[in-house]
Order: sequence, then C-alpha cells, then structure tokens
Amino acid sequence: MVEAPAERRPSGDERVRGYASALVTIAEAEGALGRVEDELFAFAKAAEQHPRLRDALADRALPVDNRVALVRDVLGDRVHPVTLTLLSLLVEAGRARELVPIAEAVASIAAQRRSRVVAEVRTAVPLTEAQRERLEHALSRATGRTVEAKVVIDPTVVGGVVAKVGDEVFDGSIASRLREAKHVLGG
Repeated sequence: MVEAPAERRPSGDERVRGYASALVTIAEAEGALGRVEDELFAFAKAAEQHPRLRDALADRALPVDNRVALVRDVLGDRVHPVTLTLLSLLVEAGRARELVPIAEAVASIAAQRRSRVVAEVRTAVPLTEAQRERLEHALSRATGRTVEAKVVIDPTVVGGVVAKVGDEVFDGSIASRLREAKHVLGG
C-alpha cells in the first residue's frame, strides 16, 4: 500500500506573503493600491507601538465581531473603505498578530511592482511631502536603488530620522550623532 504524501502546510513567511499578495491584488483591482498600502502600513505600525490595541485585535477570547468593531471604531472614515475591509478580513482570519509583517510584505510587493524598494523611515514628527521626497532621493543615491519611504511616527527618535532599507540602517538621529561624538571624544 502506498501512502499519500502528507499535506504540506505553508510556513509563516509563505502565509504572510500569500496574504500580502492577495491584499495587493484586491487593492489594485479597486484602483486604490497606493493609498491602501500606506494606510495598512501606518495602522500596522501604530498597532505595533500600542500593545493594548495589538493584543485586543489578536485576542481570540474576544468575539471576532468585537475585534472588527474595534478596527472600525479606531479608523472610522479616515481610511479608504478597501483598507477598512482588508484590515477587518485580517482580524477575522486571526492574522492580527501578523499585521506588521503582512503590511511590510504588501509595501514590498507594491514597491517591486513599481521597480522600487521600501525604506522604513522613523521620525518623531511627520515629514512634509518635500522632506519625504528629498529623503527618498538621498536614500536612492546612498543605496543605488530607487527608494520609496514609508514614514512611521516614533516618539523615541530624538531629532532627525532613522531609515532602514533592507538590511542597511541609516541613522541620522541626534541620539546617534551624540553617541558618535562621545566615541570620538574618548567617552
């Protein structure tokens, strides 16, 4: 008797990439990829910085309707309806703990389709469009690739910005400059 091969379950990375690919396809079909991509990324990073929100969204002891209502209450009509629907879908599917890697994968897939790479830029204050464009240009020159910045407001960044492009980190924060000065001065 020949045994049928065991059904292979997708790895966590494959599952994340699968969800991200599906979300990109849906957002593209709705003609809202750029906006949905930015809003997913921003919400995922906000949830990452607010553990109570992240934990509530992922708490399977809470009815799924309550968790979806939380997404709708937090975002309301401030986001595109497709963003709201996709976030609700992820919460309903039990993927709230994977919001950050899914959002990062969505940004990566969308950037690849535009022949770009994603830079996660952390700053204490929002950047103007002109500042974001100058930063993208500088990061593109530094990496030799066309860079698309995803800005995350992070109050722990003390002045300046910290940008991550793939495995490369560009730390232009005041804190890093002070550490460098201390090192140079022998402290």
